[in-house]
Amino acid sequence: MLAAGVLAQLASAVTVHGPAFLIPTLHRGSGLSLAHAGLVVAAPTVGVMLTLVAWGAAVDRWGERVCLLTGLVGTALAGIVATRVHGTVALAVALVVAGGFAASANAASGRIVVGWFPARRRGLAMGIRQMAQPLGVGLGAVTLAVLAAKHGVAVALWVPVGAAALAAVAVAAVVVDPPRAQHPSGTAPNPYRGSGFLGRVHSVSVLLVIPQFTVWTFALVWLVDARHWSPAAAGALVAASQVAGALGRIAIGQLSDVVGSRMRPLRWVAVAAAVTMAVLGWSAHAGWGVAVLLMVLATTVTVADNGLAFTAVAERAGPFWSGRALGVQNTAQFLAASAVAPLAGVVIGGWGYAACFALAAAFPVLAVPLVPVAGERELR
Repeated sequence: MLAAGVLAQLASAVTVHGPAFLIPTLHRGSGLSLAHAGLVVAAPTVGVMLTLVAWGAAVDRWGERVCLLTGLVGTALAGIVATRVHGTVALAVALVVAGGFAASANAASGRIVVGWFPARRRGLAMGIRQMAQPLGVGLGAVTLAVLAAKHGVAVALWVPVGAAALAAVAVAAVVVDPPRAQHPSGTAPNPYRGSGFLGRVHSVSVLLVIPQFTVWTFALVWLVDARHWSPAAAGALVAASQVAGALGRIAIGQLSDVVGSRMRPLRWVAVAAAVTMAVLGWSAHAGWGVAVLLMVLATTVTVADNGLAFTAVAERAGPFWSGRALGVQNTAQFLAASAVAPLAGVVIGGWGYAACFALAAAFPVLAVPLVPVAGERELR
């Protein structure tokens, strides 16, 4: 079931984040500005943002299996529509719908991990599940950019269609909803009342997602435009960096199990993200070759927080509220992420890639004091 959850989340990731690697083709082939191309590729993120809370409530009510199957089949069908439409507006609308269905995996696959794994193993298990996101981005980098450059956007979009269809088959074969006992009082208390823990975790996650999506969205374009790499070589490096990010998520999840805390490692990640993005911006401005290695490091570091925050939210919210709480968590993240591509495109157009990377370092700096270490309960 963990493997099926990983595959479902991977299909969601390549559907939502993969279109970022269409930017070179949309920019050069279709004549769109970076800001306009950013709006198109941000469309799936908007779809996710609009539906996450609804999917979370659906998972709380009807369970993980039915929501995963419905969402993955809908993702595949919407993706097929995206391959057949004409014009950027129609493409953006189809991608919004695909992203809306793909959002089902965010809460449901996470709930499978929280429901079937005990707390002492949950950080590692969630780290494995969370590696699906960078692996999905890596799959998009190594396939969508090359296919779009050689055969066009429509052909490239068959990659997320195939991933969603394969994930649906896996879920149908093995996923079983984790057991949930009825709450003693009949109605579970609202975990947001009487504590600011969840709100602070949401806020930290929003701040940390900005450098993450900045690197994800523009690393390939930076390598092609500023470093003069071929799309194939740039895609291969971005894919490799995503694999490193996936392994990093597993390591930080295991670390959280060992130290018995999700929040302390989360604060360490925020500090590392701030330093890495600032140094990346400086080296890119100076034109140093080490900037490429720093981009790989930034990709690894900026994705490490997601599993920690996701696990902490699910643990604090409990089995009767975790679907909605995870929906709020991801909605806030995707609300920020949907603005990253167009706004970063404006910054890059005005001041360059180096300035964009350096500015992104400010957000993890703001996140560090917000991490609610003192409010965390001991893991059992």
